[in-house]
Amino acid sequence: MRASRGRSTGLVLALVSACAFGGSGVAAKPLIEAGLGPLQVVWIRVAGAALLVLPVAWRHRSLARRRPALLAGFGLLGVAGVQVCYFAALSRIPVGVAVLVEYLGPPLLLCWMRFVGRRPVSRGAVAGVVLAVVGLSCVVEVWSGLRFDAAGLLAAGGAACCMVGYFLLADHGGSGADAADPVGVIAFGLLVGAVLLTVVVHPWDMDWAILSGPADLGGRRVPCVLLVAWLVLLATVVAYFTGVLSVRRLSPQVAGVVAYLEAVVATVLAWLLLGEHLAAPQIVGGVLVLTGAFIAQTAAPRRASPGPVAGGGRTAPDAQSHGMGVSNG
Repeated sequence: MRASRGRSTGLVLALVSACAFGGSGVAAKPLIEAGLGPLQVVWIRVAGAALLVLPVAWRHRSLARRRPALLAGFGLLGVAGVQVCYFAALSRIPVGVAVLVEYLGPPLLLCWMRFVGRRPVSRGAVAGVVLAVVGLSCVVEVWSGLRFDAAGLLAAGGAACCMVGYFLLADHGGSGADAADPVGVIAFGLLVGAVLLTVVVHPWDMDWAILSGPADLGGRRVPCVLLVAWLVLLATVVAYFTGVLSVRRLSPQVAGVVAYLEAVVATVLAWLLLGEHLAAPQIVGGVLVLTGAFIAQTAAPRRASPGPVAGGGRTAPDAQSHGMGVSNG
């Protein structure tokens, strides 16, 4: 009975995490359109979340001494990199398209496993990757000469690559004798990401007056401060930590499958709140992307084989061992 209750709680937490992550684009895009740059919005999101998790980072302060490379890499890729690329994509292409392109991350992880980790990949996983690529071709309408902004698509692809880095680092940090508590890794990752973004963004040069005014949310005027609160509290702090807790109560495989709802939530919210509509071929393509990514993930082997990663000396991570839930955006 207790195990069943824990699993039910885990599923609820995973759903909350997917919904919270899925709302990040809807909260961020009005801020970008109000005059803030994508990097500035990312800094506000990450720095605000970092301030809130300072007590958590202090509690796990030994991690800074034990696993500095893991924390630096997670902050660079899993926090700063994926957010910068995703928000840069939002400034140029629709939210639904950006998140669908980003969700090529799991199939890309399988490519890493096969060609870098030298591990066998099942036919089902390969079929899933092919299906996802075909779906992506429909989403971006390749027959029309890439109607969407090329820079926006490249930025979303960068977010997918950073997602791969997130999964790899999560796997290496979550196992072994010196395993790092994922809660501490996320807290320090937000702090590292905030520091890196501060150096790049120069927030002291930002037009802070924009935050005191309204932004347009699908034809409705909404205070920018409310959108910032949504972005920091729900789409970052709640999203990351419910994702972690869900993985602790579920298998990484189940939590990862539920995480694909993020793409659906992002697309639906963009339709309801921002008035962004996708054409029929793009909707079909989106279904193919999600189906292909789902197949690729569930078809991957659960246990790592002893094959080394090129240049690293460690085994490649299992696609099911995502360790800390979803990445995004």
